[in-house]
Amino acid sequence: MEQPDVLTDLDVAGGRAAARGTTRSVMKKLPEVTLAFWIMKIAATTLGETAGDLFAQTLKLGYFLTTVALFLVFVATLVVQLRSRRYNPFFYWTVILSTSMAGTTMSDFMNRDASAKYLSGGATSLGWGPQGLGLGYPAGAAILISILMVVFAVWRFSGMTFQIRDIVTFRGEVLFWSAILVSNTLGTSTGDFLSDSSGLGYAGGAALVTGLLLVLVALMKVPAVPNVLLFWIAFVLTRPLGATAGDFLTKPAAKGGLDLGTAGSSAVLLAVLLGMMAWAHVRERRTGAPAAAARTGGPRGA
Repeated sequence: MEQPDVLTDLDVAGGRAAARGTTRSVMKKLPEVTLAFWIMKIAATTLGETAGDLFAQTLKLGYFLTTVALFLVFVATLVVQLRSRRYNPFFYWTVILSTSMAGTTMSDFMNRDASAKYLSGGATSLGWGPQGLGLGYPAGAAILISILMVVFAVWRFSGMTFQIRDIVTFRGEVLFWSAILVSNTLGTSTGDFLSDSSGLGYAGGAALVTGLLLVLVALMKVPAVPNVLLFWIAFVLTRPLGATAGDFLTKPAAKGGLDLGTAGSSAVLLAVLLGMMAWAHVRERRTGAPAAAARTGGPRGA
């Protein structure tokens, strides 16, 4: 694949239209990768952290029940996205949000146990069912990395592109969303490790991830480094950035947080995300039809 195509797919400052339009129904099912894309990704993953903790910890539903419920929400939103005939910002970002929320509780269920340090408000238990598998962050991350590598291996041997603007098949979309779910779960484990176990704290963990993302931006200018690889590394890293930022907003001041609470933080983040989704929807309606006509030389059917 030509290098200029890869660069424009990953241009955080702007870039071209998302797809060349080889099929009608999925010509533009996924968004352009722009600066707005990354801002919305970080907002969605931060909301996923605070909302996941809201259901599992604040409302005391527990990791098991919340994981089951949020995974079903993910499946429902994914079906809507897969059945859509074209890119819809509300559908796409709702799936991103649902993978972030499900990834939060899936990671917590894998890595944590029933010990007091994982319970809030002096609770002795957290919801019905098993409190957690207690694998720990290193073991949980190793399992998730292995699963993600399997998804990418299947994707690679299928012969389909990793560039999201060129994903034009149902199977390609399924592989894409499988990678998103696993990467968001892995990112949660990484973010929790940085916040809770590394000694960096919430602000320090967020600063470290931000620094790594800036390094990736600089590496985009290095021709020898595949930008598709940089995209997926950045996609994984924005999840621990959201996790550490979410913890920084919600955790008590004694633990280094702002103590804004999961409910209030989630409400503000949801309002921000909905506002950006509405803006993206209006922008898509204004530019989508002319862009499609320009690519095909005339109007395109529904």
